[in-house]
Amino acid sequence: MVKLTIRGGRKNAMTSIRSPAVAGLFYPADARQLRQDVKQLLAAARMHDFKPKALIVPHAGYIYSGAIAASAYASLGSAAATIKRVVLLGPAHRVAVHGLALPGVDVFETPLGRVKLDQGLMAAIAHLPQVIISREAHALEHSLEVQLPFLQNILGDFTLLPLAVGWTSAQEVAEVLEKLWGGEETLIVISSDLSHYLPYTSAQRVDNETVQAILQLRQPIAHDHACGSIAVSGLIIAAQKHHLTPQLLDLRNSGDTAGPRDQVVGYAAIVFKEEEDRI
Repeated sequence: MVKLTIRGGRKNAMTSIRSPAVAGLFYPADARQLRQDVKQLLAAARMHDFKPKALIVPHAGYIYSGAIAASAYASLGSAAATIKRVVLLGPAHRVAVHGLALPGVDVFETPLGRVKLDQGLMAAIAHLPQVIISREAHALEHSLEVQLPFLQNILGDFTLLPLAVGWTSAQEVAEVLEKLWGGEETLIVISSDLSHYLPYTSAQRVDNETVQAILQLRQPIAHDHACGSIAVSGLIIAAQKHHLTPQLLDLRNSGDTAGPRDQVVGYAAIVFKEEEDRI
């Protein structure tokens, strides 16, 4: 939910805050437990020593996809120290949105603290016709929120540009990403799960096909193959332009982690690196 609080020491100056909506549901609401869980997930993931420009990360409850998400964030390695702002895109699950929605607030909050939104980045895309402001689209949206505790744990001080992606095109997403691209100080995170509610073996087949398309920079990605397909396809367009190389870090589904195998949800962790950073 969005709440208003007074900024300390300044009269009549208000900070609008997007408060956590899925703390206690998708991840622990207790700050100490959450910090411990994220650290354990990251410690169990394989570390890398390259500088990702972009990540594709799943967004289910941590019991299901947390380990796969940790595989993506652990890839930041020493590059984490240079990242000062994060451009975060995820699908709008609960509210119908035409375009890409900014939240219309100043701060995102989790049990681990607050993350300031990047006013400069918001201004850089405010003129684009596909960019709108919708507090409603963000108020209950989990696809963005669940990424924040990982980012808060692994990065230092950073600003955030969150976008809830609705009905738009991959080309329009790529146009937004181009305006926000920046240098090594800017990390792009695309929040997306893969197939939904297929039997285990069917999901493995479909998800493998989807991942191969991403690794070969082929788009569009089908909507029923990834819930964040439009943002993923937009990233693929941008990756082609900027000569990024994708690499698969982890591919599993809920049947591998904590759920039954009759109906599963797929999760992938994929990193996009500069060409000279190939390993």
